[in-house]
Amino acid sequence: MKIVDVTAFPTSFPVSPRGGERLGIGRAVKRDAVVVRVRTADGIVGWGEAHHARSPGTIGHLIDSTLRELVLGLDATDVIGVWRTVYTAQLASHGLGAAAAIALSGIDMALWDVRGKAAGWPLHRLLGGGARPVRAYAGGVALGWSEPEALLDQVRPLVEQGYPAVKLRIGEGPERDLARIAAVRAEFPELEVLVDANTAYELDDVRRVAPGLREHRVAWLEEPFPPHDHRSYIEAARFAGVPLAAGENHYTRFEFHRLVEDGAVTVLQPDLSKSGGITEVQRIAAMASAWKLRVHPHTASTGLNMAATVHLLAATENAGYYEADVSHDNLFRDELVPTPLPIRPDGTVLPPDGPGLGVEVDEDFLAAHPVIEGPGFVR
Repeated sequence: MKIVDVTAFPTSFPVSPRGGERLGIGRAVKRDAVVVRVRTADGIVGWGEAHHARSPGTIGHLIDSTLRELVLGLDATDVIGVWRTVYTAQLASHGLGAAAAIALSGIDMALWDVRGKAAGWPLHRLLGGGARPVRAYAGGVALGWSEPEALLDQVRPLVEQGYPAVKLRIGEGPERDLARIAAVRAEFPELEVLVDANTAYELDDVRRVAPGLREHRVAWLEEPFPPHDHRSYIEAARFAGVPLAAGENHYTRFEFHRLVEDGAVTVLQPDLSKSGGITEVQRIAAMASAWKLRVHPHTASTGLNMAATVHLLAATENAGYYEADVSHDNLFRDELVPTPLPIRPDGTVLPPDGPGLGVEVDEDFLAAHPVIEGPGFVR
């Protein structure tokens, strides 16, 4: 089961006007992804997703050059050995840090797809889990900075579909943010409301919104600050009064170790396409379980990461929510990997039952959607 080829496919498409949500990081103008294909000498093909890192061509080049040369000839079933090889050469010393973790994530996911296909087992079973339902919330690049009534128009059909929780985008300013939250809470008194500031807040902003977050029973405040601003997270945890969430921009178990030990962030959100892949997120989840913390993974652009995330949660003892992408016109979800993960009436999703990730990639789609250079979000 030797690895004979690794190829990255940076890919993009411009978003439709209704998909151009305004968030704390700007207005979306395109969607990016990096799809990774691994071939073995036995003829098995595995697929994975590396996060675009807002520079998909760069991540693709790193995979096609340095990481490819490191893993060619290695045993595709030895995911621990492959992970260690890349860690030693690119993460432990003189490497590219976050970019290397992101690139490795795509290769690692593809190798788990290979392992599942070789065994004839779906990933959740290979990881030691079962085809159990996973709780989902409505998220993705959606529910942005709309006026309250327009936001309610977006939330109503999601509640009707069965979602028990929705994630609202905040960070425009405390007053406008609280007006949106209050509108949703007033119409849906039993809905679990999560909020994500996309790093747009400062400590004073959190002080101003904290009473309102408590009043409206917000379940978590996600990424009020950049991931490296540990002091602000620690300070905010003293007065916020709602759980703080972070992790989508933290890489490997070593960065999550500090998050856990600081004690400020209690909602952990590793991304399988960023944090080091399936192999590493399993380690992060195991570490979190020792502290009685749940993992609620952040999901990225394509149906590959979405499927992998549901598989992993179905095999994780301290599993939290699956972040279901409810954004408009996401071709990476609907056409690149046209295998939906439908929400069930009880607000859960089931992992795919095919071998490996249980999804396949349309290579014609990749050929028709080359990478678009430039930023994906603009101010």
